[in-house]
Amino acid sequence: MIQRKKKIVLYQPKQIDETLGGQSSKDMLPLELLTISAYPLQDGYEIEIIDGSLYEGDMGHRVLRDACEGALMVATTGILGYMVTDGWLAMTMVKERYPDMPTVIGGWFASVRPDLQLGTGLYDAVVHGQGELTFRDVVQAIDAGEDLATVSGLSVMRDGQIVRTEHRSVVGWDKILPVPWHMLDIEPYRAHQMRRDSASDVLRMPTPPSLGTRNPYFGITYFSSYGCPEPCTFCCSPQVTDRRWKAMPADRMLDDIEEIHGRWGFDVIRFHDANFGVMQKRVKEFTTGLIDRKIRIGWNAFIETHSILSYKPEVLDLMAESGMYVAEIGAEAGSDDMMRKIGKPIKGDDNVAAAVEVDRRGIQANCTFIIGFPGEEEDSMMKTIDQCVAVHNWAPFSRATVWPFRPIPGTAMWDEAIEQGYVGPNTIREWGSIGEYHLQETWPGRIPSNISEARTMYHHFATLTYGLARGKIGFWERRAQKRLWDGSYKNGRLEARLFSVYDRICRRVFPREEVSRSWVDPGHRTGTQGNERSDAKQVVTSTTLGK
Repeated sequence: MIQRKKKIVLYQPKQIDETLGGQSSKDMLPLELLTISAYPLQDGYEIEIIDGSLYEGDMGHRVLRDACEGALMVATTGILGYMVTDGWLAMTMVKERYPDMPTVIGGWFASVRPDLQLGTGLYDAVVHGQGELTFRDVVQAIDAGEDLATVSGLSVMRDGQIVRTEHRSVVGWDKILPVPWHMLDIEPYRAHQMRRDSASDVLRMPTPPSLGTRNPYFGITYFSSYGCPEPCTFCCSPQVTDRRWKAMPADRMLDDIEEIHGRWGFDVIRFHDANFGVMQKRVKEFTTGLIDRKIRIGWNAFIETHSILSYKPEVLDLMAESGMYVAEIGAEAGSDDMMRKIGKPIKGDDNVAAAVEVDRRGIQANCTFIIGFPGEEEDSMMKTIDQCVAVHNWAPFSRATVWPFRPIPGTAMWDEAIEQGYVGPNTIREWGSIGEYHLQETWPGRIPSNISEARTMYHHFATLTYGLARGKIGFWERRAQKRLWDGSYKNGRLEARLFSVYDRICRRVFPREEVSRSWVDPGHRTGTQGNERSDAKQVVTSTTLGK
């Protein structure tokens, strides 16, 4: 008689609340769950992954609940945002039917708020940080009936108190098995992305220029490193990863990507590394390998300003030649004082210079700035918006955005925010409602009204200049670029209202298909991808949006 394998069920929560409108981009593969599956699969367990993003409403929760019939255990993950709420809803449904089912949660949010997760009564343990080896030990302990408090790298609840087990160090990729890609049925992801209107999906990246701005494309996400060495005081990575950075060697990454590209035939790979470009040597080997192996894909990744400025020109050239078309840059702030407080080695106009370096090679710089940090003065916020405008003007391919500061637990600035009167969410549902922090302030009252007005006007005019509203460059778009060049915002609000009225009338008289979402202001549903350069004159000018 053949003994049936013991089953493990894993749930990937939805990243967006689709009841608010829109659909999530299905290039966001359940990477976290795939990576932790490798060792249990090798050990002989059966694993089923349920990706909530593939289901409407709570259907994914019901599929998960039914899949747990006869299972050894169930686990989930999540980052700050709607994943927190969706994971909680899904696991609540599971526990209602199987109250004694062993349950575990990991991910960034659980790692910094184990008390909140364990306090729900849904979980037997929280996995902290890097999860591949810890999860293997958890599975074996549950299977053997052993106390999870004996497993390193966890938090558990004992007698109403949180108990943190022995710390587990970050390991390199030589200790981590390759991702079991064969587990994933890629067709639902491909089919969703190849819809004619897929460019309007939430979290969708721009189409690579080589494919044409109005064409759908098939993309995947990928991890090639863990952690980040940066000390950023607004980010929880320093606490979760101990500022360790462990990267997959370029040859292993190339072998893996070549194999799955041959298997799936994707157009784009989206690196979800916290900091892809730490090591210039690895980037050079990777980009050279893509070219030599003739792996023709578009790719994008997170890379720091100081990395771009320290790279040799030949490496930047290789990045573009190998298919990089978007560089995600955490620009953060426009004042040296605030940048020192954050902890990044960026000064003056370094962010502008980095954006120009990639822009001149045809790579779009997605630069994110933040205003409203704890203790930040109005002058500092305005300098940040001014630098954002400078990036826009001098790097026409760029997409520079200004986000309101969001306090994140597990960070130095979280403690500062609490001291200054910030009151954070208390429940799982509340935590899950603040994911769209780039659209609204999660700490109201921190940003003065004139600064908020300047931010709004910048995003409005920038969105216009890319042709994102009407799908073309005409009078309104050229007018908007002039506003951004000369910093003249007199009557800007009135002009924005006039455009809104004009645009609504035109849409009724001449209906047009909306095919993309603005990467400048994700709250706008817009026209073309905006890969074409604006026709702004290339002259030096000073911009002050507070004029």
